[in-house]
Amino acid sequence: MKFGNVFPAVALLCIAPAALGQDEAAANRSEAIEEIVILGHPLSADGLATPADVLAGEELERKLADTLGATVAGEPGIHNGSYGIAVGRPVIHGLGGPRVRIMEDRIDAMDVSVTSGDHAVTVDPFIAERVELFKGSGTLLYGSGSIGGVVDTHTGRIPEAVPDELSGRLDLRWADNGDAGSGSFRLDGGADNFAWHLDGFRRESDDYEIPGYAESALFRAMEEHEHEEHEDEMGHHDDDEDHHDEEEHHDEEEEAFGVLPGSALDMMGGAAGFSFIGERGFIGVSVSNLNGEYGIPGHAHDHGHEHEEDEHHDEAAHHDDEDHEEEEHHDEHEEEGNPFIDLKQTRVDLEAGLTDPLPGFSNLNLRLGVNDYEHLEIEPSGEVGTAFENEAWEARVELTHLPVGGWGGAVGLQLSDRSFSVVGEEAFTAPVDSRAMGVFWVGERSFEGFAIEAGARLENVEHEPANSTGTDFTTLSASLGAIMPLNDAWTATVLADYSARAPVGEELFSNGPHLATRSFEVGDPGLKEEQALNFSATLRGAGSRWSVAGTLYYTQFNDFIYQAATGEELDELIVRAFGQADATFSGLDLEASLVLAEWGDARLEARGFFDTVSADLDVSGNDNLPLIPPDRAGIGLEYSAGAFSASVDYSRVSEQNSVADFELPTEGYDDLRAYVRYGIERGDTWTELYLRGRNLTGDEQRHHTSIVKDLAPAPGRTIEAGLRVRF
Repeated sequence: MKFGNVFPAVALLCIAPAALGQDEAAANRSEAIEEIVILGHPLSADGLATPADVLAGEELERKLADTLGATVAGEPGIHNGSYGIAVGRPVIHGLGGPRVRIMEDRIDAMDVSVTSGDHAVTVDPFIAERVELFKGSGTLLYGSGSIGGVVDTHTGRIPEAVPDELSGRLDLRWADNGDAGSGSFRLDGGADNFAWHLDGFRRESDDYEIPGYAESALFRAMEEHEHEEHEDEMGHHDDDEDHHDEEEHHDEEEEAFGVLPGSALDMMGGAAGFSFIGERGFIGVSVSNLNGEYGIPGHAHDHGHEHEEDEHHDEAAHHDDEDHEEEEHHDEHEEEGNPFIDLKQTRVDLEAGLTDPLPGFSNLNLRLGVNDYEHLEIEPSGEVGTAFENEAWEARVELTHLPVGGWGGAVGLQLSDRSFSVVGEEAFTAPVDSRAMGVFWVGERSFEGFAIEAGARLENVEHEPANSTGTDFTTLSASLGAIMPLNDAWTATVLADYSARAPVGEELFSNGPHLATRSFEVGDPGLKEEQALNFSATLRGAGSRWSVAGTLYYTQFNDFIYQAATGEELDELIVRAFGQADATFSGLDLEASLVLAEWGDARLEARGFFDTVSADLDVSGNDNLPLIPPDRAGIGLEYSAGAFSASVDYSRVSEQNSVADFELPTEGYDDLRAYVRYGIERGDTWTELYLRGRNLTGDEQRHHTSIVKDLAPAPGRTIEAGLRVRF
């Protein structure tokens, strides 16, 4: 634990002993367990051995942010792999990318966010009814892409029941930082045996404000050092011109101060769903669309260097005539600005459910998703630099069986197909067709005083690149866990699981420039499947006035696949190569809450959390992995009285000095947030006004989990006002 986290951690530990002194009944424990029921898991009604959490209702509304990663980043063990405010992918226990599966209604998002940190997750939190978080391997149910965890957003876009009456929701909000505005709505209705759903949203923001320079102090110092070394190598001739260039370079750096260039966005989307509901089940379909544009921050400096290179080239040519210089200046002006992404996705989903489908089975669920995704990376000149396309489908069938030998559970089949291509200047990987098929079983058996949870999955993954020999992998995963109620208030769970992950196409076949990550990426077709042996133990207690939960985890990876800088440069891009080595991840998640006082309908509650993760490679020399989140701790207070509530949360994110080769340390920061809401109920309509503050201390916040953390900090102080209507 870092020293900066001592105060919040001590405050958290003070809550837990106070909670232990409360006398509770069994009914209180039942209420607490209901809060973590996972709809996307066939065993969740009886509790899960896998650490899991749920964001829903008022808590989800309070934590709602621009991206899925930012929305869930406040949960213990979960961080945000950000790239400005348009991109945010969850990182769970230090694992992200192709190890964390992002799903929408139990089907993969089927975007390209696993391929690069600048690619947006297409699951928008504004349409979420609830977000379910598996903070551990979800391989048994969802395949090798979930070896690190699962984030499943439930939208309700395919109704499973006919509502009693028309219902809806409207949410409008505006924030001062970046003059950001957004609006979303949803409508749900039906009659007889039919139900329907509509939703839509739009978000706009200008470039957002930051507390200081876009580039971190360490990055600026490194650049200055490299610039001085370059000057020494070039000699000191033409001192006056060199001095002029230095001043010009300094001016370019000062431009990226106070506002992050290239951080604007304009996104919109919506969906329509329709279902037929019968006595024994339902069948429904939804069609959704997402399109918009968002900037790729962190490239203003690159343009500055391009300008400098042009100037040096001109000097070497002894300057052309004056007219030519003016024309060149005009061309350079056209090149100013930042690249941006123009994104489009159309998705069709089908779901069917049936009770008592076959003898020995109680439920059948069928899910199918078909996706057409593309985005264009547009250069500042307006030209298309690179085009990404991802045509994919995924299907899964789950059959819940009646107890056999005391074991209840579910069997399932999952199929997926993906055609991914990159065309253009940054075609860093060849087109790849990927297919996967997995069969699985998960089950549970209750004994006197405890329950056993077990499961297994067999999966085959094939990759066929356009320009080389294909590869295929067969993986086996298995788990065994126990759920042990200790008394009316406390439950302990332990879990051991073995899981395997097949490499994704980008890890195998990449070989080209990727300017968004300022790197030249090199894959390895010889990569083997990654294997992980995980142990976790969770202790959870809850009563009417308190709750405590803590999870210890330890994971030993064999042939862990990682990308690291080699120290070489190609065309001024850092060469980052994929490789394999054994690795160990371990950590702790801890959270607690305590009702400090209650009077009438008023309530004052304190809460706190702490999380830490350690990740080490089994190699000689520097054994640190890149992008591992630092320690973090926080405390908060919430007051509620009738239709009014207010909360304030403070967290301290420690510095991260355990860095990989060619990775810069990240300074720690404070994060102070506040949320106030007031509701008015008239008839069947609930109208709510709310005010939210983020980064109220105005700290420079850089997420170590972000690949552009030294070029694109998080937004500065932000005040947001909103109106929410439900009926």
